[in-house]
Order: sequence, then structure tokens, then C-alpha cells
Amino acid sequence: VSPLETLPAPQGADPAGALRRIEEEIGDCRRCRLCEKRTRIVFGVGAPDARLMFIGEGPGVDEDRRGEPFVGRAGQLLTKIIESMGYTRGQVYIANIVKCRPPDNRTPLPDEVATCVPFLLQQVAAIRPRVIVCLGTPAAQAVLGTRETITRLRGAFREAGGIRVMPTFHPAYLLRNPAAKKEVWEDMKRVMAFLKSEA
Repeated sequence: VSPLETLPAPQGADPAGALRRIEEEIGDCRRCRLCEKRTRIVFGVGAPDARLMFIGEGPGVDEDRRGEPFVGRAGQLLTKIIESMGYTRGQVYIANIVKCRPPDNRTPLPDEVATCVPFLLQQVAAIRPRVIVCLGTPAAQAVLGTRETITRLRGAFREAGGIRVMPTFHPAYLLRNPAAKKEVWEDMKRVMAFLKSEA
């Protein structure tokens, strides 16, 4: 079952303040082994009241250096996708399931995800987006509480906790498999149509 079904109640009408409090609560986090190799915590960026949120797996080397999610090559591709949808990075919200870089960019381990996901859920509760786009298998599995892979999940909305969730391929996958860009764009067109219908 998706952890979105048990989202904490929104903290009043000040999402920016709520996000600041979550970041303060994380502090100089030492709750799991990922803290040992990281340079900095990568909390998340974007509009506190965003209608559209992107969730990836974890920071890479560029993100670890800058403290901002999706700033490397995959991030530049994500920015292009966001702009093609008619948004800027500042109008959406971008975060990861873990806030510290896993060594050698390996997939976060289940206990690392379990330690960090509660903070992500608090971010979702503060922002209350209409749509979450999960980028890649680890993000989709963590957000939807499933063991299905992204190839099985992508392309169809799921509903969890009153939020529409669209799983799609991670931009890093698209850099290795450019032919899959077409499928991701189909997924984003569904997201755009839904947000437009809600406007």
C-alpha cells in the first residue's frame, strides 16, 4: 500500500514554513550510513505550493557538490522536459527519496529508503501537489509501496492519498536509451492534460 495513503496532515496554510521546519528537523542528518560519504544533504528545490512534483532516486556527484537535486546531465534533461511542459524549475518541486548521495551512485538500500522516506512524505504533505512524477523504479516503488518495476508501472496514473502519481523513466535512463524519450513525453502529455483539466 502506498505510504501516500497515510500522509501527515498539512501544517496549516504556509507550505514554505513547513518545508523550512522539515529541513531543520533533518539537520546534519546522521540517521543512516549514507551520511558517511556525502558532502551535503540535498533537500529539494522549487515552489512550496507546486501543483507538480518530481521525485527521483538520490543525489549524484553534482547534486552532492551543489546541494541541489537534478543538476548534472540527467538534471539538465529533466529541466528540458519541465520546460517543454510549459513550466520552469521554479514552478515545480523536485526532490529525491534519499537526501544523501549513495556511494558510487548505487541504488539506495531498503533501510536507507525507510529512514529517509518519512521526510519526503512530510515534504509531500506540506506541498500537497496535484501530481507526482516518479522518475525511475526506486522512486516509484517507494512512493507507491509496490515491487513492480518502472517498465510495468510507467504510462498510467495511480491514485494515492488523493494525489495522482505518474511513474516514468529516469532521465539518466533516457541518456543511455534516447529512444525511450518518446514514451516519457507521452507520459508527460498525460500529466499536462490532467493539470489543465484541473486548472
